[in-house]
Amino acid sequence: MQLQRPLFAVLLILSLIATMAFAGVAAAQELPEALVTADWLEENLDNPDIRVIEVSVVPGVYERGHIPGAVNFVWHTDFVDTVTRDIVSAERFQELARAAGINDDTTVILYGDNNNWFAAWGAWIFKLYGFDDVRLLDGGRVKWEADGRPLSTSVETYPEGNLTVSEANEALRARRDEVLSIVEGETPGTLIDIRSAAEYNGEIFAPEGVPELSVRAGHIPGALNVPWGQNVKEDGTFKSVDELRALYADLGIDGSTPLVTYCRIGERAALTWFVLSQLLGYDVALYDGSWTEWGNTVGVPIVNPAGTVWGGQ
Repeated sequence: MQLQRPLFAVLLILSLIATMAFAGVAAAQELPEALVTADWLEENLDNPDIRVIEVSVVPGVYERGHIPGAVNFVWHTDFVDTVTRDIVSAERFQELARAAGINDDTTVILYGDNNNWFAAWGAWIFKLYGFDDVRLLDGGRVKWEADGRPLSTSVETYPEGNLTVSEANEALRARRDEVLSIVEGETPGTLIDIRSAAEYNGEIFAPEGVPELSVRAGHIPGALNVPWGQNVKEDGTFKSVDELRALYADLGIDGSTPLVTYCRIGERAALTWFVLSQLLGYDVALYDGSWTEWGNTVGVPIVNPAGTVWGGQ
């Protein structure tokens, strides 16, 4: 029995509406769980189950104005041990997290300047110590400000949280000897140098104006060069998962082997660690010793195409 034309037309319209609604939901779900949009965060600033943390590198940027309710974590002192040249201890990290009002069931949103470099480092520290529900604000501080969203100069205080950290998950961290084992072919793995091509090729020792230097220029043997900036769009937000997967697949990186990211001191490499592990789901460790350790270590090999020599005339 054939449907009457008016009824058929109504059903066709309803079907199109349903299809469009489904497409809209699908589009809204495209952002990986490890990221939140600025729209979502602004709508959830008063949610007591969420804690927003700024991790910026430029001194005074938090004090100038920050996302309302955000707590400030200072990368150089709160996420590292300044005496042992190591990451912050589990005890100290737990103390800081509790002081920020973080509970075991809190959702932590991190953001910062410099394309979320140090916020990504913070996410790595949270994950390292067993806290899983940590996310980045897509686009970070730069996009939040560019959108004209609210900033506050008030420093919020919260009741002490109850977060209990676990022992460091060493699978997320690569040490120098582990990297050397990959270089010598004793351990499977792919090294990813996320610095600029000029740093990778040994033309320069470090980006202009930074104090952390190595006495050697170049890169770790066998490392692939994928500068961190290839992960993001012009506005600082991350490229889509499909774009990111294709970017690395073109270089033979598909997650089939363990990956290790490094840069100069670990912060830029944390961004690529976040992309590869949290957005693409690959097995990735961060070599936080990075080039300042490797390039200054006696007895480990380097590749220096430019032939630049430290102190040379």
